[in-house]
Amino acid sequence: MKRSQRLTADALPPLPARPGVSYIMPVLNEAEHISAAITTILDQEYAGEKEIVLALGPSTDETTSIVTTLAAGEPRIHIVHNPAGDTPTSLNLAIAATSHPVIVRVDAHSELTGDYTDTAIAVLRDTGAANCGGLMLARGRTPFQKAVARAYMSRVGLGGPAYHTGDEPQESESAYLGIYRREVFDVLGGFDSTLRRGQDWELNLRIREAGGRIWFDPRLEVTYWPRTTWRKIVQQFHATGIWRAELIRRHGTKNSWRYFAPPLLVLGVAASLIETLLQLSGATHTWPRFLRHFTALVHVPSLAYVAGIVAAAGQARDCGRRERAWFALVLPTMHLSWGAGFLRGLLTGAGTAADRSR
Repeated sequence: MKRSQRLTADALPPLPARPGVSYIMPVLNEAEHISAAITTILDQEYAGEKEIVLALGPSTDETTSIVTTLAAGEPRIHIVHNPAGDTPTSLNLAIAATSHPVIVRVDAHSELTGDYTDTAIAVLRDTGAANCGGLMLARGRTPFQKAVARAYMSRVGLGGPAYHTGDEPQESESAYLGIYRREVFDVLGGFDSTLRRGQDWELNLRIREAGGRIWFDPRLEVTYWPRTTWRKIVQQFHATGIWRAELIRRHGTKNSWRYFAPPLLVLGVAASLIETLLQLSGATHTWPRFLRHFTALVHVPSLAYVAGIVAAAGQARDCGRRERAWFALVLPTMHLSWGAGFLRGLLTGAGTAADRSR
């Protein structure tokens, strides 16, 4: 069988009636969320066999002691150690320690609904998909975190992938977290350990190139708790932009053109600021009138963007003033941090850039 056809629906063997399920989770500095994340796995209503493999990085908070205590009282929890702490290596180490035909990735910042596994097995069986996923339902507790969650769920915020705003089952470019057939890893190996971010997109690209189907189903709901401070959001999105640029460098036009919107925004804002400084300094006074009018047009995209942000914040009427104000700040923070990171990564490559927000 050709490599390009090895993960098609016809090539994948039928799933057992109740296949065993392995949950994998990379864990690093997640003391605030890890207990809830593991509890929602243990509380799954699924009747088949279950195991949880936690890939534990070198946390500097109380994560290690919390995980160790939980594992001591629950035989279905297994721990593997990743001294490097990077996500793709953690995922690969966890996968290597699993034993069941379905592998479910879970994030330490996430919480699964009780029927998540039952629904996922049904989706895999009904669609013949090699991987499936659902909605990332971002939630917050403070006004800032709620604003970040609103930005995640808004088409003005992240937009693009179905798992942020989709409402209809459909084939997809990628999947949030992912519920995988084990054959994916038997055929393709695993996550690319050289990609600190975006390794899920890259794996899904290889799945599609091997004839596999990626399926989105909105019934698969995952609660996600975003970063809690403005600085962490800047760090997270800057790193994400860097690594998306690395994916562009490696895979070119296989990436969506929508990824170029934030870096174009950064360039437009920079051009507008330079024009403003030239105008205020009087440097443009000696230019011909037609040239002054032409260069002044550089302000139009930036002003239109500001107007769009103000409009988006104004339409957020189901929240308080503080959350709305944060929402208006978080949106450009995400866009500009991501765009600046993308430009850096496009020019220099990702190198060893890491997400410092955890």
